[in-house]
Amino acid sequence: MSLPLISIVIPTYNCDRYLSEAIDSVLNQDVLSESGQSQNYSECEVIVIDDGSLDGTPEILQRYGKRIRAVRQTNQGVSVARNHGIQLAQGKWVAFLDADDFLLPDQLGVRMAVAESQPGLGMIHSGWYRVNSQGHFLMAVEPWHQIPRLNLESWLRWKPVLPSAMLFRRDWLLRSGGFDRRFPPAEDTDLVLRLSRMGCEAGWLKQITVGYRQHENSAMHQGLPQARSLAAVIDHFFAQPDLPESIRWIEPQVRYNTLVWIAWYLYYTGHRAEMTDYLRRSLPYSSYSLGEVIVHWADSFTTFSNSWGSLFDAEELAQSAEWQGLIKFMRQNS
Repeated sequence: MSLPLISIVIPTYNCDRYLSEAIDSVLNQDVLSESGQSQNYSECEVIVIDDGSLDGTPEILQRYGKRIRAVRQTNQGVSVARNHGIQLAQGKWVAFLDADDFLLPDQLGVRMAVAESQPGLGMIHSGWYRVNSQGHFLMAVEPWHQIPRLNLESWLRWKPVLPSAMLFRRDWLLRSGGFDRRFPPAEDTDLVLRLSRMGCEAGWLKQITVGYRQHENSAMHQGLPQARSLAAVIDHFFAQPDLPESIRWIEPQVRYNTLVWIAWYLYYTGHRAEMTDYLRRSLPYSSYSLGEVIVHWADSFTTFSNSWGSLFDAEELAQSAEWQGLIKFMRQNS
């Protein structure tokens, strides 16, 4: 029996509410083999890593029998679960799918068509639908309009990382060491930066391939852990002594923009005191005057909110105690 062309790794923890939809969305795919012939899901493998779930996950997995490979481990976090899947995978390519996301019909085949037409790529990225907890459409995300090239500089500046929308060559994942468990939940950004630094080329599939579900337990709603993790990833990256001069030159811009995005994210998730802390931390990297930086923050918050499908009330924030305290601090230390 030939080895599968692609391995789909689904890490899951207490996600029985959505798990069946994720698995079914893979099993219903058609995959293009290297000969260009359409094959059904039996030509790829589905690996589900149960990270010690305490809900009905084992019963759900049992129903699929031999159609999937289900492996249970003690709870160690999504990085370890994904890395476990990488080690078990037999495919030339690995696709990750979070247990609360789902593939759109016939998208694995489209991804593989790109892989075959551009053999130099080690990462293939695509767009996604943001959906709510019930799976209803919120907005389409097509990052290639803003980020036409995926290289180390664009990964640093924009960080358009979503594992469920990506495809990776397994040999690159093995060479990189996989996901670093020190950086949850921004371990995916750390991995992509390491891969790109190693010379792994990335390209766009300019289609939407996955539904990215937003709910109270999703990574995007983790607030402080997400903020601290992303800041730690950037600190870790720029602590490397042998970065190219072109990357070292943009370090202040990357740090400033990352800290402002984190501040907006904390505002969005209701952590306004911490928001002001990250805005203060951005100031040493800013090239703006006092008045300009305040305007830039407001413009950035508006842009980030729009990209997330939400409204930003600049007047309400400007009147808040946290914002007033920040402005007072800036004037005293200008």
